[in-house]
Amino acid sequence: MDFRFTPGSMPLLLSIPHAGTDIPDELAGRYGPSAAARADTDWHLARLYAFAGEMGASVLEARWSRYLIDLNRPPEDTNLYPGQDTTGLCPVDTFAREPLYPPGMAPDTAEVRRRLDAYWRPYHAQLQAELERLRAAHGRVVLWDAHSIASRVPRFFEGRLPDLNFGTADGKSCSPQLQDALLRTVQGQERFSFVFNGRFKGGHITRRYGNPQDGVHAIQLEMCQCLYMDEAPPFDYRPEVAAQVQPLLRELMQAALDWVRT
Repeated sequence: MDFRFTPGSMPLLLSIPHAGTDIPDELAGRYGPSAAARADTDWHLARLYAFAGEMGASVLEARWSRYLIDLNRPPEDTNLYPGQDTTGLCPVDTFAREPLYPPGMAPDTAEVRRRLDAYWRPYHAQLQAELERLRAAHGRVVLWDAHSIASRVPRFFEGRLPDLNFGTADGKSCSPQLQDALLRTVQGQERFSFVFNGRFKGGHITRRYGNPQDGVHAIQLEMCQCLYMDEAPPFDYRPEVAAQVQPLLRELMQAALDWVRT
Protein backbone atom coordinates (compact mmCIF):
# COMPACT_ATOMS: atom_id res chain seq x y z
CA MET A 1 0.00 0.00 0.00
CA ASP A 2 1.29 3.48 -0.93
CA PHE A 3 -0.32 5.21 2.05
CA ARG A 4 -2.28 4.62 5.25
CA PHE A 5 -5.89 5.75 5.06
CA THR A 6 -8.76 5.71 7.53
CA PRO A 7 -12.09 7.13 6.36
CA GLY A 8 -14.05 9.28 8.79
CA SER A 9 -17.60 10.45 9.22
CA MET A 10 -17.07 14.21 9.57
CA PRO A 11 -16.28 16.84 6.88
CA LEU A 12 -12.62 16.98 7.91
CA LEU A 13 -9.64 15.34 6.19
CA LEU A 14 -6.22 15.23 7.84
CA SER A 15 -3.44 14.85 5.27
CA ILE A 16 0.12 14.02 6.41
CA PRO A 17 2.19 13.93 3.21
CA HIS A 18 5.70 14.06 4.69
CA ALA A 19 5.42 11.44 7.44
CA GLY A 20 6.66 8.59 5.27
CA THR A 21 10.08 7.02 5.76
CA ASP A 22 10.07 4.11 3.29
CA ILE A 23 12.17 3.90 0.15
CA PRO A 24 11.61 0.91 -2.18
CA ASP A 25 14.25 -1.79 -1.88
CA GLU A 26 15.13 -1.54 -5.55
CA LEU A 27 16.03 2.15 -5.16
CA ALA A 28 17.65 2.13 -1.72
CA GLY A 29 21.08 1.38 -3.14
CA ARG A 30 21.09 4.54 -5.22
CA TYR A 31 21.15 6.81 -2.18
CA GLY A 32 24.18 8.11 -0.32
CA PRO A 33 24.71 7.91 3.45
CA SER A 34 23.04 11.27 4.17
CA ALA A 35 19.66 9.78 3.22
CA ALA A 36 19.76 7.11 5.91
CA ALA A 37 18.64 9.34 8.80
CA ARG A 38 15.57 10.63 6.89
CA ALA A 39 16.31 13.91 8.69
CA ASP A 40 13.68 15.98 6.87
CA THR A 41 10.77 13.70 7.72
CA ASP A 42 7.71 15.16 9.45
CA TRP A 43 8.19 12.70 12.28
CA HIS A 44 5.44 11.26 14.51
CA LEU A 45 2.61 13.45 13.23
CA ALA A 46 0.10 10.59 13.13
CA ARG A 47 0.79 10.03 16.82
CA LEU A 48 0.59 13.73 17.62
CA TYR A 49 -2.74 14.01 15.78
CA ALA A 50 -4.13 10.71 17.09
CA PHE A 51 -7.15 12.60 18.41
CA ALA A 52 -8.27 13.42 14.84
CA GLY A 53 -9.73 9.97 14.34
CA GLU A 54 -11.65 10.34 17.61
CA MET A 55 -13.15 13.54 16.18
CA GLY A 56 -14.42 11.64 13.14
CA ALA A 57 -11.83 13.01 10.71
CA SER A 58 -10.53 11.02 7.78
CA VAL A 59 -6.77 10.49 7.99
CA LEU A 60 -4.41 10.05 5.03
CA GLU A 61 -0.75 9.43 5.87
CA ALA A 62 2.08 8.93 3.39
CA ARG A 63 4.22 5.81 3.43
CA TRP A 64 7.03 6.87 1.11
CA SER A 65 9.82 9.22 2.13
CA ARG A 66 9.94 12.72 0.66
CA TYR A 67 13.48 11.75 -0.41
CA LEU A 68 11.80 9.44 -2.94
CA ILE A 69 9.27 12.03 -4.11
CA ASP A 70 7.72 15.04 -2.42
CA LEU A 71 3.94 14.73 -2.33
CA ASN A 72 3.57 18.43 -1.52
CA ARG A 73 5.27 19.65 -4.70
CA PRO A 74 3.53 20.21 -8.05
CA PRO A 75 4.07 17.53 -10.68
CA GLU A 76 5.67 20.12 -12.96
CA ASP A 77 8.27 20.76 -10.21
CA THR A 78 7.75 24.53 -10.30
CA ASN A 79 9.03 26.56 -7.35
CA LEU A 80 6.27 27.29 -4.85
CA TYR A 81 8.23 30.28 -3.55
CA PRO A 82 9.73 32.03 -6.60
CA GLY A 83 13.06 33.64 -5.84
CA GLN A 84 13.55 31.62 -2.66
CA ASP A 85 15.48 28.42 -2.09
CA THR A 86 13.50 25.20 -1.88
CA THR A 87 13.82 21.49 -2.47
CA GLY A 88 12.24 19.91 -5.52
CA LEU A 89 9.81 17.19 -6.50
CA CYS A 90 12.53 14.55 -6.27
CA PRO A 91 15.01 16.19 -3.90
CA VAL A 92 18.71 15.83 -4.58
CA ASP A 93 19.88 17.22 -1.25
CA THR A 94 18.72 17.56 2.35
CA PHE A 95 17.61 20.75 4.08
CA ALA A 96 21.22 20.94 5.32
CA ARG A 97 22.44 20.81 1.68
CA GLU A 98 23.88 17.31 2.04
CA PRO A 99 23.71 15.37 -1.25
CA LEU A 100 21.21 12.53 -1.23
CA TYR A 101 22.84 10.70 -4.15
CA PRO A 102 26.41 9.88 -5.15
CA PRO A 103 27.52 11.55 -8.40
CA GLY A 104 25.58 10.29 -11.38
CA MET A 105 22.87 8.54 -9.33
CA ALA A 106 20.26 11.30 -9.05
CA PRO A 107 17.00 10.54 -10.87
CA ASP A 108 16.81 11.64 -14.49
CA THR A 109 13.69 12.94 -16.21
CA ALA A 110 12.40 9.47 -17.04
CA GLU A 111 12.86 8.30 -13.45
CA VAL A 112 11.08 11.35 -12.10
CA ARG A 113 8.13 10.63 -14.38
CA ARG A 114 8.11 7.00 -13.23
CA ARG A 115 8.09 8.07 -9.56
CA LEU A 116 5.25 10.47 -10.25
CA ASP A 117 3.12 7.66 -11.63
CA ALA A 118 4.13 5.03 -9.09
CA TYR A 119 4.24 7.01 -5.82
CA TRP A 120 2.88 10.56 -6.21
CA ARG A 121 -0.33 9.96 -8.12
CA PRO A 122 -1.78 7.26 -5.82
CA TYR A 123 -1.66 9.58 -2.79
CA HIS A 124 -3.27 12.42 -4.70
CA ALA A 125 -5.90 10.15 -6.20
CA GLN A 126 -6.92 9.05 -2.70
CA LEU A 127 -6.85 12.63 -1.45
CA GLN A 128 -9.07 13.80 -4.29
CA ALA A 129 -11.47 10.88 -3.93
CA GLU A 130 -11.91 11.44 -0.19
CA LEU A 131 -12.48 15.16 -0.62
CA GLU A 132 -15.16 14.40 -3.20
CA ARG A 133 -16.80 11.82 -0.93
CA LEU A 134 -16.89 14.16 2.05
CA ARG A 135 -18.08 17.10 0.02
CA ALA A 136 -20.87 15.01 -1.50
CA ALA A 137 -21.93 13.88 1.96
CA HIS A 138 -21.65 17.23 3.77
CA GLY A 139 -21.71 20.00 1.17
CA ARG A 140 -18.30 21.33 2.10
CA VAL A 141 -15.13 20.00 3.72
CA VAL A 142 -11.96 21.16 5.50
CA LEU A 143 -8.61 19.76 4.36
CA TRP A 144 -6.01 20.07 7.15
CA ASP A 145 -2.52 19.50 5.75
CA ALA A 146 -0.22 18.69 8.68
CA HIS A 147 3.52 19.36 8.58
CA SER A 148 6.43 19.84 10.96
CA ILE A 149 9.98 21.12 10.62
CA ALA A 150 13.01 21.84 12.75
CA SER A 151 12.67 25.18 14.48
CA ARG A 152 15.87 26.43 12.84
CA VAL A 153 16.67 25.70 9.19
CA PRO A 154 19.13 28.39 8.01
CA ARG A 155 18.79 27.32 4.38
CA PHE A 156 15.24 28.62 4.23
CA PHE A 157 14.91 31.32 6.89
CA GLU A 158 16.86 33.30 9.44
CA GLY A 159 16.55 32.64 13.14
CA ARG A 160 13.84 30.56 14.75
CA LEU A 161 10.48 29.91 13.18
CA PRO A 162 7.27 30.77 15.00
CA ASP A 163 5.86 27.71 16.75
CA LEU A 164 2.79 27.46 14.53
CA ASN A 165 2.90 28.52 10.87
CA PHE A 166 -0.51 28.57 9.20
CA GLY A 167 -0.76 28.71 5.43
CA THR A 168 -3.88 29.51 3.43
CA ALA A 169 -2.24 30.65 0.19
CA ASP A 170 -2.64 34.26 1.34
CA GLY A 171 -6.30 33.63 2.07
CA LYS A 172 -7.12 31.96 -1.26
CA SER A 173 -7.41 28.33 -0.10
CA CYS A 174 -10.12 28.75 2.54
CA SER A 175 -12.93 31.07 3.56
CA PRO A 176 -11.88 34.25 5.37
CA GLN A 177 -14.37 33.29 8.08
CA LEU A 178 -12.62 29.97 8.63
CA GLN A 179 -9.24 31.66 8.83
CA ASP A 180 -10.70 34.13 11.34
CA ALA A 181 -12.03 31.24 13.45
CA LEU A 182 -8.55 29.72 13.60
CA LEU A 183 -6.99 33.10 14.35
CA ARG A 184 -9.37 33.69 17.26
CA THR A 185 -8.58 30.23 18.61
CA VAL A 186 -4.82 30.66 18.54
CA GLN A 187 -5.08 34.20 19.90
CA GLY A 188 -6.84 32.76 22.92
CA GLN A 189 -3.57 31.30 24.23
CA GLU A 190 -0.19 32.81 25.04
CA ARG A 191 2.13 29.81 25.17
CA PHE A 192 2.83 29.31 21.46
CA SER A 193 3.87 31.89 18.88
CA PHE A 194 2.14 31.83 15.50
CA VAL A 195 1.89 33.47 12.10
CA PHE A 196 -0.49 33.24 9.15
CA ASN A 197 0.96 33.15 5.64
CA GLY A 198 4.51 33.94 6.68
CA ARG A 199 7.38 31.89 5.26
CA PHE A 200 4.98 28.98 4.75
CA LYS A 201 1.87 29.93 2.78
CA GLY A 202 0.84 26.37 1.98
CA GLY A 203 2.37 23.91 -0.44
CA HIS A 204 0.97 22.23 -3.52
CA ILE A 205 -1.73 20.34 -1.62
CA THR A 206 -3.15 23.46 0.01
CA ARG A 207 -2.99 25.48 -3.20
CA ARG A 208 -4.22 22.71 -5.51
CA TYR A 209 -7.18 21.45 -3.51
CA GLY A 210 -8.24 24.52 -1.58
CA ASN A 211 -11.18 25.93 -3.51
CA PRO A 212 -13.64 27.75 -1.23
CA GLN A 213 -16.07 28.46 -4.09
CA ASP A 214 -16.32 24.71 -4.66
CA GLY A 215 -16.70 23.83 -0.99
CA VAL A 216 -13.14 22.70 -0.20
CA HIS A 217 -11.33 24.77 2.44
CA ALA A 218 -7.63 23.93 2.84
CA ILE A 219 -5.24 24.91 5.62
CA GLN A 220 -1.60 23.96 6.07
CA LEU A 221 -0.07 23.95 9.54
CA GLU A 222 3.72 23.78 9.67
CA MET A 223 4.76 23.46 13.31
CA CYS A 224 8.14 23.44 15.00
CA GLN A 225 9.19 19.94 15.89
CA CYS A 226 10.56 21.01 19.28
CA LEU A 227 6.93 21.31 20.40
CA TYR A 228 6.59 17.53 20.52
CA MET A 229 9.88 15.73 19.75
CA ASP A 230 13.66 15.89 19.75
CA GLU A 231 14.95 17.74 16.70
CA ALA A 232 18.23 15.77 16.71
CA PRO A 233 18.66 12.08 15.81
CA PRO A 234 17.16 9.68 16.60
CA PHE A 235 14.23 12.15 16.55
CA ASP A 236 12.41 10.68 19.52
CA TYR A 237 8.80 11.56 20.30
CA ARG A 238 8.43 13.33 23.67
CA PRO A 239 4.93 12.62 24.97
CA GLU A 240 5.24 14.94 27.95
CA VAL A 241 6.11 17.84 25.63
CA ALA A 242 3.53 16.87 23.01
CA ALA A 243 0.84 16.88 25.69
CA GLN A 244 1.31 20.63 26.05
CA VAL A 245 0.44 21.44 22.42
CA GLN A 246 -2.09 18.69 21.64
CA PRO A 247 -5.01 20.44 23.36
CA LEU A 248 -4.47 23.51 21.18
CA LEU A 249 -4.21 21.41 18.02
CA ARG A 250 -7.45 19.69 18.91
CA GLU A 251 -9.11 23.02 19.67
CA LEU A 252 -7.98 24.38 16.29
CA MET A 253 -9.28 21.38 14.39
CA GLN A 254 -12.52 21.50 16.35
CA ALA A 255 -12.91 25.17 15.46
CA ALA A 256 -12.47 24.25 11.78
CA LEU A 257 -14.97 21.42 12.11
CA ASP A 258 -17.50 23.59 13.92
CA TRP A 259 -17.19 26.24 11.23
CA VAL A 260 -17.60 23.88 8.29
CA ARG A 261 -20.66 22.26 9.88
CA THR A 262 -22.53 25.53 10.48
